[in-house]
Amino acid sequence: MALQAALAASPLLPGLDDRDRAFARALVTTALRRRGQIDAVIGAFLERPLPPGARHAWLMLLMGATQILFLRVPAYAAVATSMELLIRGPGRTWRGLVNAVLRGIADRGAAIVRDQDAGRLNTPEWLWHSWSRTYGPDMTVRIAAAHLREPMLDVCPKADPETWAARLGGTVVLNRCVRVPASGAVEALAGFREGAWWVQDAAAQLPVRLFGDVAGWNVADLCAAPGGKTLQLVALGAKVTSLDISESRMQRLAANLVRTRLAAETVVADATVWDSGQQFDGVLIDAPCTATGTIRRRPDIPWQRTAGDARALNPLQDSLLDSALRLVRPGGLVVYTVCSLEPEEGKNRVQALLGRNPAAELVAVDANADALPAPFVTEDGCLRTLPCHLGDAGGVDGFFAALLRRRG
Repeated sequence: MALQAALAASPLLPGLDDRDRAFARALVTTALRRRGQIDAVIGAFLERPLPPGARHAWLMLLMGATQILFLRVPAYAAVATSMELLIRGPGRTWRGLVNAVLRGIADRGAAIVRDQDAGRLNTPEWLWHSWSRTYGPDMTVRIAAAHLREPMLDVCPKADPETWAARLGGTVVLNRCVRVPASGAVEALAGFREGAWWVQDAAAQLPVRLFGDVAGWNVADLCAAPGGKTLQLVALGAKVTSLDISESRMQRLAANLVRTRLAAETVVADATVWDSGQQFDGVLIDAPCTATGTIRRRPDIPWQRTAGDARALNPLQDSLLDSALRLVRPGGLVVYTVCSLEPEEGKNRVQALLGRNPAAELVAVDANADALPAPFVTEDGCLRTLPCHLGDAGGVDGFFAALLRRRG
């Protein structure tokens, strides 16, 4: 289960006060963000790895070590809490070992951490090698370092980003995104209840901008839920048909439309076979992917994906691209985007489309015309953001997007 889904499903979190709930979230996300480092520290105090049956004991070691090493919890409190939880659960037979390891970490763990290569340890080998091949060793080091920093809150206002930056105490990045150094409940921030903005990473706001002026266009948003790009398109004046195969996710999109007082047609259907009976001026595909570009916000991703996952989704991504070319009018535009750093899901899919469908042509993204930083545009004219981009301003998620035209 994904981290956010697990937190949402927890029966315990709602019963905690705001402070304890925030600490629980910080504990879990830090343990995932620093898991490679923490595993290495724990391993330094074990003669041999714990057996599979000792998973509860390992979890208590992970939680205790996270508090001692990265959350600045006093060692005595972290050890005591971990031991109490261990004794309550199925790992009580390991209490002597867990106690000894945590006390060792309290004494010498910080010195071990100082000598670690944090980026490398917290990045699974398959991802490290994939990024090194694609972006080079130096950029891979920068990407891995960006994943260790807690991301800020990005919101997309319907209008007047400067005004909302002032009201929220944030700053405007990439011309339209408002970056907020906020903590606590998003719902409590000014403008949320009246629907003036929605949460959306700065890089996630860029693919829609590749269309240019969409006022008056009929646009289909495929794989649309939870709806950030649909909201963008509607706010910019497009008439939008939003489609997703998941009914529950479309309910979230519908709720977001209601809150923001925006209107779009919503359809629950399989985009690879859906026939609208019309052709659109533009089609947006936010394709399912491994989401390795979102690790800074979703630190569970590296530990839930494997080397073959990117290739496994290629047939679906290809089918979505074929559908988009079928749904768009001659001369119309298609934006294909994935929140993935893997070339198999981005650049390679576009090249495959161009090779098999003569009706498709790539339209080069113009950094100047679209007000994009030059590093965001690849040599072949596609959009590519990396987590280390805008590092001084807090970074961005990793996105790939290509602008395509159906030949007339």
